[in-house]
Amino acid sequence: MPVAVIVLAAGQSTRMNSDLPKVLHPVAAAPLLAHVLAAARGLDPDRTVVVVGHGGEAVAAAARAIDPEVAIVEQAEPRGTGHAVLAAAPALDGFEGDALVLYGDTPLVRTGTLQAMLAARAEGAAVVVLGFETEAPGGYGRLIVDEAGLAAIVEARDATPEQRAIRLCNSGLLAADAALLLDLLAGVEPDNAKGEYYLTDVVGLARAAGLHATAITCPEEETLGVNARTDLAAAEAAFQARARAEALANGTTLVDPGSVWFALDTVVGRDVVIEPNVFFGPGVTVESGALIHSFCHLTGCHISRGAEIGPFARLRPGAEIAEDARIGNFVEVKNSIVEEGAKVNHLSYIGDTRVGPRSNIGAGTITCNYDGFFKYRTEIGEQAFIGSNTSLVAPVTIGAGALVAAGSVITEDVAPGALAFARARQEGKPGLATKFRERLRALKAARTAPKAPEKAGA
Repeated sequence: MPVAVIVLAAGQSTRMNSDLPKVLHPVAAAPLLAHVLAAARGLDPDRTVVVVGHGGEAVAAAARAIDPEVAIVEQAEPRGTGHAVLAAAPALDGFEGDALVLYGDTPLVRTGTLQAMLAARAEGAAVVVLGFETEAPGGYGRLIVDEAGLAAIVEARDATPEQRAIRLCNSGLLAADAALLLDLLAGVEPDNAKGEYYLTDVVGLARAAGLHATAITCPEEETLGVNARTDLAAAEAAFQARARAEALANGTTLVDPGSVWFALDTVVGRDVVIEPNVFFGPGVTVESGALIHSFCHLTGCHISRGAEIGPFARLRPGAEIAEDARIGNFVEVKNSIVEEGAKVNHLSYIGDTRVGPRSNIGAGTITCNYDGFFKYRTEIGEQAFIGSNTSLVAPVTIGAGALVAAGSVITEDVAPGALAFARARQEGKPGLATKFRERLRALKAARTAPKAPEKAGA
């Protein structure tokens, strides 16, 4: 059955106390909206519709950056979840299949849970609602179940004392035939405490029409909605706990799991060892057998099999670290290829560079890749040796097997196999240091000597 996903992302985020639209706040280095769209993408939907409202332009731009095929519709006036789904109707024109309603601020729902909802639809339920059991139902809507299935959803503020005692609660997620869902929503009235059009009312309307509604359940964690900064922190903690458990199950060694922070799209292979206090930003892939030492910050990079990174290394977007290469302590690599077996062991900056196989970059080496207006590349050939405290002023090429003397500032190409040095000749002046210190010592004594008292009447 074809599937259309409708993501409601029009919330005003009042309790977030933020100028940023709620669904754009990050968890695991990605907007909340990205998590929801990632879960939906696992269904291979025929259409994806994002309903925007507050901060609509920013939300639409983010949604298109995540999925260029997404359709954007606007809920011009916030009149409830049912009204928001109706706003998506133009984007569903001509669609025949199931509609799945998700929320842009509920980032932890799994693709498998969404598949279970669609499976319940395939088994004959006209409307499927995702519920969860909780010890603290609080302000959640309650699912009213009878022998015939799901009878109704009652919002907490509209519930009786008996209904508020129910612990089976509504997550807000719902699946139904798209055409049926829109027909049912046309019959929803805003006769509730908030005067809004509730999506949840379609359950009662379906039952009144003799249709079968049902609820399936999932762990409470998956239904966590982010409405305040405390919720955002809770979602981050829940995501990280999940990601760490999955990494361990997939064969990654985490020496101290609680101190490793993953991004939504982090990919880590088997037999990777990650030491404490490592942060993964977006776009990182680590192949099997790599070793990541403590206190590394990795973003937008690819680390190949057998490579060793850190401690205290920073890999920025475009960093490609080949097999058995070594990036050591206090080394930063950006938009560069460090090829097989090459070593950049200490205190260096490598930017817009190719470091050839088995080359050695000495401590304190920097590639001077930016003149304030443009970026330039540095090419370092196979088995080249760059001495410590060298500046390579791009654009420049160091040939294969070349050797650059320590302390050099290289502004011209170095031929393969050549020795290059670019520094002033050292000279020595016997006894001059002693004379210089004596002069400074006398000058300091003259400046700090106490002044003679002035005579009375002077």
